[in-house]
Amino acid sequence: MKFLGIIPARYASSRFPGKPLIVIEGKTMIQRVYEQVSKSSRLAAVVVATDDPRIEQEVLSFGGKVVMTSEHHQSGTDRCAEVIAQLPGYDIAINIQGDEPFIAPEQIDLLASCFDNPQTTIATLVKEIKENEELFNTNIPKVVRNHAGEAIYFSRQTIPFLRGIPQEQWLQKHQFYKHIGIYAYQVETLKALTQLPVSTLEEAEALEQLRWVENGHTIQTAVTVHETVAVDTPADLTKILALFFNKK
Repeated sequence: MKFLGIIPARYASSRFPGKPLIVIEGKTMIQRVYEQVSKSSRLAAVVVATDDPRIEQEVLSFGGKVVMTSEHHQSGTDRCAEVIAQLPGYDIAINIQGDEPFIAPEQIDLLASCFDNPQTTIATLVKEIKENEELFNTNIPKVVRNHAGEAIYFSRQTIPFLRGIPQEQWLQKHQFYKHIGIYAYQVETLKALTQLPVSTLEEAEALEQLRWVENGHTIQTAVTVHETVAVDTPADLTKILALFFNKK
Protein backbone atom coordinates (compact mmCIF):
# COMPACT_ATOMS: atom_id res chain seq x y z
CA MET A 1 0.00 0.00 0.00
CA LYS A 2 1.14 3.51 -0.79
CA PHE A 3 0.61 6.08 1.95
CA LEU A 4 0.35 9.80 1.24
CA GLY A 5 0.84 12.25 4.11
CA ILE A 6 -1.28 15.38 3.63
CA ILE A 7 -0.81 18.48 5.79
CA PRO A 8 -3.76 20.89 5.37
CA ALA A 9 -2.62 24.46 6.11
CA ARG A 10 -4.83 27.55 6.12
CA TYR A 11 -3.67 31.13 6.55
CA ALA A 12 -7.02 32.48 7.75
CA SER A 13 -7.22 31.00 11.25
CA SER A 14 -9.70 32.91 13.41
CA ARG A 15 -7.69 32.45 16.62
CA PHE A 16 -4.21 32.80 15.12
CA PRO A 17 -4.12 34.24 11.57
CA GLY A 18 -1.07 33.24 9.55
CA LYS A 19 0.08 30.64 12.05
CA PRO A 20 1.60 28.23 9.47
CA LEU A 21 4.13 30.99 8.74
CA ILE A 22 5.08 31.91 12.29
CA VAL A 23 8.79 31.39 12.93
CA ILE A 24 9.79 28.96 15.69
CA GLU A 25 13.50 29.14 16.38
CA GLY A 26 14.51 29.91 12.81
CA LYS A 27 11.96 27.78 10.95
CA THR A 28 8.33 28.38 10.07
CA MET A 29 5.79 26.13 11.71
CA ILE A 30 4.78 24.54 8.41
CA GLN A 31 8.43 23.67 7.70
CA ARG A 32 8.80 22.05 11.11
CA VAL A 33 5.62 20.00 10.62
CA TYR A 34 6.74 18.96 7.13
CA GLU A 35 10.18 17.88 8.32
CA GLN A 36 8.78 15.86 11.22
CA VAL A 37 6.19 14.13 9.04
CA SER A 38 8.85 13.33 6.42
CA LYS A 39 10.68 11.23 9.02
CA SER A 40 7.88 8.65 8.96
CA SER A 41 9.01 5.31 7.57
CA ARG A 42 5.57 4.48 6.12
CA LEU A 43 4.89 7.49 3.87
CA ALA A 44 5.65 7.33 0.16
CA ALA A 45 5.25 11.12 -0.10
CA VAL A 46 4.33 14.20 1.92
CA VAL A 47 2.44 17.21 0.59
CA VAL A 48 1.05 20.44 2.05
CA ALA A 49 -2.51 21.31 0.98
CA THR A 50 -3.23 25.02 1.13
CA ASP A 51 -5.41 27.73 -0.38
CA ASP A 52 -2.94 30.56 0.21
CA PRO A 53 -0.07 31.54 -2.13
CA ARG A 54 2.04 32.75 0.82
CA ILE A 55 2.04 29.26 2.31
CA GLU A 56 2.63 27.76 -1.13
CA GLN A 57 5.75 29.90 -1.61
CA GLU A 58 7.06 29.07 1.85
CA VAL A 59 6.76 25.32 1.24
CA LEU A 60 8.48 25.61 -2.13
CA SER A 61 11.25 27.70 -0.55
CA PHE A 62 12.33 24.84 1.73
CA GLY A 63 11.97 22.21 -1.00
CA GLY A 64 8.61 20.79 0.07
CA LYS A 65 5.75 19.61 -2.10
CA VAL A 66 2.53 21.62 -2.11
CA VAL A 67 -0.90 21.41 -3.76
CA MET A 68 -3.15 24.43 -4.10
CA THR A 69 -6.74 23.65 -3.13
CA SER A 70 -10.06 25.48 -3.00
CA GLU A 71 -10.58 28.19 -0.38
CA HIS A 72 -14.14 26.99 0.18
CA HIS A 73 -13.43 23.71 2.01
CA GLN A 74 -15.15 23.37 5.38
CA SER A 75 -12.69 20.86 6.82
CA GLY A 76 -9.27 19.30 6.41
CA THR A 77 -11.01 16.12 5.26
CA ASP A 78 -12.49 17.92 2.25
CA ARG A 79 -9.11 19.46 1.46
CA CYS A 80 -7.46 16.03 1.60
CA ALA A 81 -10.05 14.65 -0.79
CA GLU A 82 -9.19 17.33 -3.35
CA VAL A 83 -5.49 16.46 -3.03
CA ILE A 84 -6.23 12.79 -3.69
CA ALA A 85 -8.17 13.77 -6.80
CA GLN A 86 -5.13 15.71 -8.02
CA LEU A 87 -2.59 13.06 -7.02
CA PRO A 88 -3.90 9.61 -7.93
CA GLY A 89 -2.00 6.39 -7.28
CA TYR A 90 -2.13 6.28 -3.48
CA ASP A 91 -4.06 3.74 -1.40
CA ILE A 92 -4.18 5.52 1.98
CA ALA A 93 -4.29 9.23 2.80
CA ILE A 94 -3.12 10.42 6.22
CA ASN A 95 -4.49 13.79 7.34
CA ILE A 96 -1.90 15.45 9.59
CA GLN A 97 -2.57 18.62 11.55
CA GLY A 98 -0.55 21.58 10.27
CA ASP A 99 -0.19 23.16 13.70
CA GLU A 100 1.80 20.44 15.49
CA PRO A 101 5.43 21.38 14.75
CA PHE A 102 6.89 18.60 16.90
CA ILE A 103 4.63 15.70 15.96
CA ALA A 104 6.35 12.37 16.56
CA PRO A 105 6.92 10.41 13.32
CA GLU A 106 6.18 7.26 15.34
CA GLN A 107 2.57 8.42 15.63
CA ILE A 108 2.22 8.40 11.85
CA ASP A 109 3.82 4.95 11.62
CA LEU A 110 1.47 3.63 14.30
CA LEU A 111 -1.55 5.00 12.48
CA ALA A 112 -0.35 3.48 9.21
CA SER A 113 0.02 0.09 10.91
CA CYS A 114 -3.76 -0.03 11.43
CA PHE A 115 -4.04 -0.74 7.70
CA ASP A 116 -2.00 -3.92 8.05
CA ASN A 117 -5.50 -5.24 8.70
CA PRO A 118 -7.16 -5.07 5.26
CA GLN A 119 -10.55 -4.52 6.90
CA THR A 120 -9.52 -1.08 8.16
CA THR A 121 -11.02 1.81 6.20
CA ILE A 122 -10.55 4.71 8.66
CA ALA A 123 -8.09 4.96 11.54
CA THR A 124 -7.17 7.46 14.22
CA LEU A 125 -5.15 7.63 17.44
CA VAL A 126 -6.13 7.78 21.10
CA LYS A 127 -4.13 8.30 24.27
CA GLU A 128 -4.74 7.20 27.83
CA ILE A 129 -5.96 9.95 30.14
CA LYS A 130 -3.97 10.20 33.37
CA GLU A 131 -5.12 13.49 34.90
CA ASN A 132 -8.51 14.77 36.07
CA GLU A 133 -7.79 18.09 34.36
CA GLU A 134 -7.91 16.33 30.99
CA LEU A 135 -10.71 13.96 31.95
CA PHE A 136 -13.19 16.75 32.66
CA ASN A 137 -11.99 19.28 30.07
CA THR A 138 -14.74 19.67 27.47
CA ASN A 139 -12.21 20.99 24.94
CA ILE A 140 -10.60 17.53 24.87
CA PRO A 141 -12.71 14.94 23.00
CA LYS A 142 -13.00 11.55 24.69
CA VAL A 143 -13.35 8.20 22.96
CA VAL A 144 -15.10 4.96 23.94
CA ARG A 145 -13.74 1.86 22.17
CA ASN A 146 -14.98 -1.69 21.78
CA HIS A 147 -12.88 -4.84 22.33
CA ALA A 148 -11.58 -4.65 18.75
CA GLY A 149 -10.23 -1.16 19.35
CA GLU A 150 -12.91 0.44 17.19
CA ALA A 151 -14.36 3.77 18.24
CA ILE A 152 -17.93 3.50 19.48
CA TYR A 153 -18.42 7.19 20.22
CA PHE A 154 -16.59 10.49 20.61
CA SER A 155 -17.72 13.19 23.02
CA ARG A 156 -16.55 16.40 24.61
CA GLN A 157 -18.16 15.13 27.79
CA THR A 158 -16.45 12.56 29.97
CA ILE A 159 -17.52 9.12 28.73
CA PRO A 160 -18.41 6.62 30.00
CA PHE A 161 -20.24 8.03 33.01
CA LEU A 162 -19.36 6.01 36.12
CA ARG A 163 -22.57 5.74 38.07
CA GLY A 164 -22.32 5.74 41.85
CA ILE A 165 -18.57 6.53 41.89
CA PRO A 166 -17.24 9.94 43.02
CA GLN A 167 -15.61 11.76 40.10
CA GLU A 168 -12.28 12.02 41.90
CA GLN A 169 -12.11 8.21 41.78
CA TRP A 170 -13.00 7.74 38.11
CA LEU A 171 -9.42 7.39 36.87
CA GLN A 172 -8.82 4.65 39.43
CA LYS A 173 -11.90 2.70 38.35
CA HIS A 174 -11.77 2.92 34.54
CA GLN A 175 -9.33 3.54 31.70
CA PHE A 176 -10.40 6.65 29.79
CA TYR A 177 -9.04 7.75 26.40
CA LYS A 178 -8.75 11.09 24.68
CA HIS A 179 -8.77 11.53 20.92
CA ILE A 180 -5.61 12.54 19.05
CA GLY A 181 -6.74 14.38 15.92
CA ILE A 182 -4.86 12.62 13.16
CA TYR A 183 -6.77 10.51 10.66
CA ALA A 184 -5.99 7.99 7.92
CA TYR A 185 -8.44 6.81 5.28
CA GLN A 186 -8.59 4.40 2.40
CA VAL A 187 -8.80 6.65 -0.63
CA GLU A 188 -12.22 5.41 -1.73
CA THR A 189 -13.56 5.84 1.80
CA LEU A 190 -12.21 9.39 1.94
CA LYS A 191 -14.10 10.23 -1.23
CA ALA A 192 -17.30 8.75 0.23
CA LEU A 193 -16.95 10.71 3.49
CA THR A 194 -16.97 14.03 1.65
CA GLN A 195 -20.37 13.18 0.17
CA LEU A 196 -22.04 12.77 3.55
CA PRO A 197 -24.27 15.59 4.82
CA VAL A 198 -23.65 17.13 8.21
CA SER A 199 -25.20 14.85 10.85
CA THR A 200 -27.16 15.59 14.00
CA LEU A 201 -24.48 14.14 16.29
CA GLU A 202 -21.80 16.15 14.53
CA GLU A 203 -23.80 19.32 15.03
CA ALA A 204 -24.45 18.50 18.67
CA GLU A 205 -20.80 17.89 19.63
CA ALA A 206 -19.05 19.88 16.87
CA LEU A 207 -16.97 16.78 16.06
CA GLU A 208 -16.71 15.89 12.37
CA GLN A 209 -15.89 12.22 12.99
CA LEU A 210 -19.37 11.67 14.46
CA ARG A 211 -20.76 12.15 10.96
CA TRP A 212 -18.85 9.06 9.91
CA VAL A 213 -19.91 7.03 12.95
CA GLU A 214 -23.54 8.05 12.52
CA ASN A 215 -23.43 6.86 8.91
CA GLY A 216 -22.09 3.42 9.83
CA HIS A 217 -18.36 3.84 9.12
CA THR A 218 -15.98 1.95 11.40
CA ILE A 219 -13.06 3.90 12.85
CA GLN A 220 -10.14 1.78 14.02
CA THR A 221 -8.05 3.27 16.84
CA ALA A 222 -4.50 2.71 18.03
CA VAL A 223 -3.15 3.82 21.41
CA THR A 224 -0.21 6.21 21.26
CA VAL A 225 2.10 7.09 24.14
CA HIS A 226 3.18 10.36 22.52
CA GLU A 227 1.60 13.64 23.54
CA THR A 228 0.63 16.13 20.84
CA VAL A 229 1.39 19.80 21.27
CA ALA A 230 -0.71 21.99 18.97
CA VAL A 231 -0.44 25.73 18.39
CA ASP A 232 -3.98 27.11 18.40
CA THR A 233 -3.23 30.52 19.91
CA PRO A 234 -0.22 32.82 20.50
CA ALA A 235 -0.23 31.59 24.10
CA ASP A 236 0.37 28.04 22.85
CA LEU A 237 3.45 29.29 21.01
CA THR A 238 4.84 30.61 24.28
CA LYS A 239 4.30 27.19 25.86
CA ILE A 240 6.11 25.44 23.00
CA LEU A 241 9.11 27.75 23.26
CA ALA A 242 9.32 26.99 26.97
CA LEU A 243 8.80 23.24 26.50
CA PHE A 244 11.17 22.57 23.60
CA PHE A 245 13.66 25.45 23.80
CA ASN A 246 13.68 26.35 27.52
CA LYS A 247 12.54 29.88 26.73
CA LYS A 248 10.25 31.86 29.00
